[in-house]
Amino acid sequence: MASVADCISTVAATILGAFMRQRRRTDYNIVNGENGPARTVGRRKSVAAERYDPETDTDETPLTVYPKTDSQRQRLKATLQNCFYFRHLDTEQMEQLIDAMFEKVVEGPEEVIIKEDDDGDYMYVVEKGVFAAFRLSEENGEFKETEPPKIYDNEGFFGELALMYNTPRAVCILSKTAGKLWAMDRQTFRRIVIKSTHLKLKQYEDLLQKVPLFQELTLYERNNVAYALQSKDYLDGEVIIKQDDEADSMYFVEKGAVRCLVKQAHQAEQKEVSRVQPGGYFGELALITDQPRAATVIAVGSTRVAKLPRDDFTRLLGPCKDIMKRNAAAYEEQLAKVFGSKNNVTDLL
Repeated sequence: MASVADCISTVAATILGAFMRQRRRTDYNIVNGENGPARTVGRRKSVAAERYDPETDTDETPLTVYPKTDSQRQRLKATLQNCFYFRHLDTEQMEQLIDAMFEKVVEGPEEVIIKEDDDGDYMYVVEKGVFAAFRLSEENGEFKETEPPKIYDNEGFFGELALMYNTPRAVCILSKTAGKLWAMDRQTFRRIVIKSTHLKLKQYEDLLQKVPLFQELTLYERNNVAYALQSKDYLDGEVIIKQDDEADSMYFVEKGAVRCLVKQAHQAEQKEVSRVQPGGYFGELALITDQPRAATVIAVGSTRVAKLPRDDFTRLLGPCKDIMKRNAAAYEEQLAKVFGSKNNVTDLL
């Protein structure tokens, strides 16, 4: 039987590999049209990917910090959060990533930022300026741009695939105006992003092994769930979900605890109906019934929860639906005990 680490590595490699293939197909169509690019000369057929093993990476050398203004940090964060590879970073890791990005000034138009077929070493985030991505094609012995190029107009990011795989650049990136970019090298990316993602997957696997609900899932399925989880910290008394709000996720308690409170229309105050401890979960009821939230959930002390978005819930937890429905029925019985009658809780479920 495969080990947890092997399954985690397989899941991560499968998802990242699929994403890379999709991104390259998308870039292919955007830059070249549905019929593909014109023939290029001397293009390398393949480059072996560098192997990176986060288990053996013991480098703890402090990363160089490049100063930025608050507004620059906010813009970088907003852009990086749209990148697939940074989806699972927590607040501290995102701050490290932003710290490690350095400024690259673009003096004017026609500056080559990325050259097609070169080895990839950096990714870039656009601070300002206009940049075009295109392929080169040979025509009458001369190279010219294929049309239409993809334009990055004072926003966006590019070059990130080279931080994961040692592949030649798929496109050229050329400046159309003067501007400024933020750059990050591959080693920094791997140290912050890949290693932290690997460790987080292992942490989530440990958490999910403690959840009885997931006894219905295989190890591979459980690791797919782990990959989709997103952690968030809450202070004592902070509201995690609010009764009657639209549901977009379910949650697992990593540390701390939460109180589940219900308020009926004829009551002035909320009543506590349950507490959820580490290894427990909440928020699934509204996703199962496709109804608004049945309760308000508040953090007890310093609490960390792992969020599973609705789309991932639907895609990954099919084998667990029957168990969750039985748990929903038990929750209804629990509410009936609190409020005295099932007739008093029908509007909550």
